[in-house]
Amino acid sequence: MVYSVSDLRLPCSPSVYSFNQSSFNASRRSSSFSLLLKKDLFSRKIFAQKSSYDSDSSPLTVASKKVLVPDDQGEGASSLTDELKSPSTISDDPQVIHDVESEEMEDDTEIEVEEQESVPKELSTPLNRKIITEKSEAKPRTIPPPGIGQKIYEIDPSLLGFRQHLDYRYAQYKRMREEIDKYEGGLEVFSRGYEKLGFVRSEMGITYREWAPGAKSAALIGDFNNWNPNADIMNRNEFGVWEIFLPNNADGSPAIPHGSRVKIRMETPSGIKDSIPAWIKFSVQAPGEIPYNGIYYDPPEEEKYVFKHPRPKRPKSLRIYESHVGMSSPEPMINTYANFRDDVLPRIKRLGYNAVQIMAIQEHSYYASFGYHVTNFFAPSSRFGTPDDLKSLIDKAHELGILVLMDIVHSHASNNVLDGLNMFDGTDGHYFHMGSRGQHLVWDSRLFNYGSWEVLRYLLSNARWWLEEYKFDGYRFDGVTSMMYIHHGLQVGFTGNYNEYFGYATDVDAVVYLMLVNDMIHGLYPEAVTIGEDVSGMPTFCIPVQDGGVGFDYRLHMAIADKWIEILKKRDEDWKMGDIVHTLTNRRWMEKCVAYAESHDQALVGDKTIAFWLMDKDMYEFMALDRPSTALIDRGIALHKMIRLITMGLGGEGYLNFMGNEFGHPEWIDFPRGDQRLPNGVVITGNGYSYDKCRRRFDLGDADYLRYRGMQEFDQAMQHVEEKYGFMTSEHTYISRKDEKDRVIVFEKGNLVFVFNFHWNNSYFDYRVGCAKPGKYKIVLDSDDPLFGGFGRLDHNAEYFSFEGWYDDRPRSFMVYAPNRTAVVYALVEDEPKVVNDLELVEIPETVKPAAAEPVKESETDEESEALDS
Repeated sequence: MVYSVSDLRLPCSPSVYSFNQSSFNASRRSSSFSLLLKKDLFSRKIFAQKSSYDSDSSPLTVASKKVLVPDDQGEGASSLTDELKSPSTISDDPQVIHDVESEEMEDDTEIEVEEQESVPKELSTPLNRKIITEKSEAKPRTIPPPGIGQKIYEIDPSLLGFRQHLDYRYAQYKRMREEIDKYEGGLEVFSRGYEKLGFVRSEMGITYREWAPGAKSAALIGDFNNWNPNADIMNRNEFGVWEIFLPNNADGSPAIPHGSRVKIRMETPSGIKDSIPAWIKFSVQAPGEIPYNGIYYDPPEEEKYVFKHPRPKRPKSLRIYESHVGMSSPEPMINTYANFRDDVLPRIKRLGYNAVQIMAIQEHSYYASFGYHVTNFFAPSSRFGTPDDLKSLIDKAHELGILVLMDIVHSHASNNVLDGLNMFDGTDGHYFHMGSRGQHLVWDSRLFNYGSWEVLRYLLSNARWWLEEYKFDGYRFDGVTSMMYIHHGLQVGFTGNYNEYFGYATDVDAVVYLMLVNDMIHGLYPEAVTIGEDVSGMPTFCIPVQDGGVGFDYRLHMAIADKWIEILKKRDEDWKMGDIVHTLTNRRWMEKCVAYAESHDQALVGDKTIAFWLMDKDMYEFMALDRPSTALIDRGIALHKMIRLITMGLGGEGYLNFMGNEFGHPEWIDFPRGDQRLPNGVVITGNGYSYDKCRRRFDLGDADYLRYRGMQEFDQAMQHVEEKYGFMTSEHTYISRKDEKDRVIVFEKGNLVFVFNFHWNNSYFDYRVGCAKPGKYKIVLDSDDPLFGGFGRLDHNAEYFSFEGWYDDRPRSFMVYAPNRTAVVYALVEDEPKVVNDLELVEIPETVKPAAAEPVKESETDEESEALDS
C-alpha cells in the first residue's frame, strides 16, 4: 500500500487491527477540553503547567496552578477552578498503572473499563483503571516513591567528603518528584505529555495543542485547509499553550486526512514563522525541497501495525550490535527499515549478538549528522520508511529474541530553525538556555534548559513515547557528559579527582533530569536497559536512583577505544601488558560498563578503524585468499581478533560492536556531502554527494575467498562462547599474569582460563598457567584456528590436566602451548564418568557451574600488579 502526500509516496507495511483506549472531545474553538468516559462516569484531568516566562531560571518555581474541570452540561464547555489546593502531605504510595500490551491481546478480547466514582477536587492523581481480559488481569506497573538516597555512602565511603553536594542533588530530585506529584498527578501522568500536547484524536475530532508562550498569535495550517492562515485560528491559555479543536467531518472522517502536511503559523517576536509541530509523530522532506513538512500520521485502524511478539527478557550479558539503518546496505543507497528487518536482523542473530542498538531513529534534517542533530524528537526518520515499518522491524527483532535499544539524543538539539525546536516560538530561550549557555559551540547545536517544567515534560514524555508506542527495549543516552557539566567536558581532562564531579561545574538540573528519566523508565519498564555515554567517570552514575545514584544500568567504557588507538600508534615492543589490563579493568565497583574496542566514532571520516590502523593500504590488495599474504596483513588479522576478545573478556559486563567492524570493514564512513565554504573563504571539498563510503560491505565478510571471512567467523564464535559460558558477568574474575617480558596475559572468568600471547615473535611450549579449579581443561576458542584466518598451531583434541601447587598466586596450574599473537580460551570439563556402587558408570553432562563469588584480583607476585577499583 502507498500513501500519497502531494508529491510524496510513502511505503506502508500491511498490518492488522490495533486497540485504542483513549478518546477526547472538545469544542472546535475552545482552549478547554473534557474527557469522555463510558457510562458517563465522573472524571477530572489536570492541565497545570509552570509559568513559561522565566523558564531559564535554575531553581524551579511553580506558578499558580489551575485545573480544567469538565462540565457535563454540554460538549466542550468547561470551567476554570480557583487556584489548585494540594494536600498538605505527599503520599508515599507508588503510582500504579495497568499494562496491557497489544501483543498479549486477541482481537476479540472483551475489555471492561471501570472508573472511580469520584475524585476529591484537591487531588491531581490519575484515575485508577481496572482492565479485565478474558484470560487474566493485567499486571500493574509502578514508579516507586523516592528513597532516602544514602546507600551511595556505604558503597563508596569516599563520597562522604562531598555529602553536601550529593545530598543537595538528591533533595532537588525529591523536590521535583513531589512537585510533579502535586501539580501533575505524578511522574506516570507527567510522562504522558503526548496524550495532551500535539495532535490528539478523539471520537469527536482532533485537538491540537502547542506550548509556545513567545508567540503573539497562532494558526494551524496544512493541506486540509489549503494552508489558509485565517481558517483555523488557535486560542492561547494563561500558560502559553495554544489550542484548537477540529470536529470530524459530516461523514465522520477526521478533519485532517491521514498523511497530509501540517504546520503551525505563529506571529513571533522574530516575525511570522511556519514551524513543524514540536510533538509531530512523522515528518517528511518532499523531493526537490529543502525544508521538511510535518505529517499528520494516523492510519485507519485496519492499517496500523500490531505487535505480535512479546519483548525478550533482558539478558545477563549484553552483546550489542551498534547499527545505522540508512547505511546498512551493501549498495550505495539509503537503506530501509524493511530491508534492515529482512536482511540485517537475521545476520545479527546468526552472529550471536542479543541486542541491536539503532542510531539515527529520531528525525534529523541533516543526514550527515549521524542522527545526532535531532529536529523532530517524536518522529522516526522518514528516510528509512514509515512508523509502521519501524514497528515491524522491532517486532521481528523481538521474534528473534533480540533487544532493540535506541540511541536517544536528549543532550542537545539541532539549531535548525526551519524544521526543529530552535527559535520555535521566536524566542531564544523557549526549550533551551538563553545566550551562550544555550549554545554548544563545538557541536553547533542548542542545549536544553533542564530546569524548565515544560522541557522536563517534553523530554520525559519523549523517553516514554518510544518505549510505549514502538516497544523499544531501552536506550543508549548520547552525550551525557555534555549534559552533566556546564563546561560540557570540553578542554577538560578528567583525572578521577572527586572535586571534578561535585562542584559548581556540575549542572544539577541536568543530573536531576537524568535521575527522573531513569526513575520513570525503570519504574514502568523494569526490564528496560539504560546506557549512558559518559567519558568523565561520574561516581554513582550506575547506582539506582533510590540509593542516591543517577540510575543508569551501564556506562559506556569509552576509555578503552581511546587506549587501543593510543597503543596501535606504538611499536609492538612498546605495548605494556599492565597498561592494557589496567585500562580494561579500571572501572567503579558495583557500576556496570559496556566495553568496546571501537564504535561508530572510530569509523567516521577523519579517524581510522582498528583494522585500518593495523593493515592500512594492504587491505586493498592482499585480502584475497588466492594471493600471498603480507606480514602486515598477518599481524593485523591476529591482533584484530585478540584486541576484541580481551576487550570482551575484561572490559565490562556488556560488549558493543559497530556493524561491519566484526570483520574489519575497510575504509571509513563518509556521508554524502557537497563542497562547503567557510566564513573565511576556505572551501572544504565534498564527495559529490556520493553514498559509496556510506554503506556496509557485508558481502566482504561473507565471501569465502576473502580474509575478512575469518575475522567474521572469529567474532561469531566469540559471541557464542560468551552466550554459553556467560563470562562477561561471571562473579569469579582473577588476573593471574601480566608478564611484560613474555608479553603474556592470563586471567580466569568463571570456569574459563584466557591466555593471550601478544609477543610478535616468541611462542612458548609447556607454558604454565594458573587456575582455580582442578580437573581437565579443553580449548573452546582459539584465535589461531584456520577457520578464523589463523595458522592452526594448536591441537583442539588435546586435553590439559591441572596439577596441585601454587603458581601465580593460584592453587593449581596446567601446561599449554602459547603461540605468538594468539588468544586461547580453555574451559573446565566436568564430564568425567563417576563410579556408582562399583558397577555402573554414569555420564555427567557437560555443564559450567557458577563459581563462588570472588572479586576481581590480580597476582600479588606480579611486579606490575595494580589494585583494581573493582
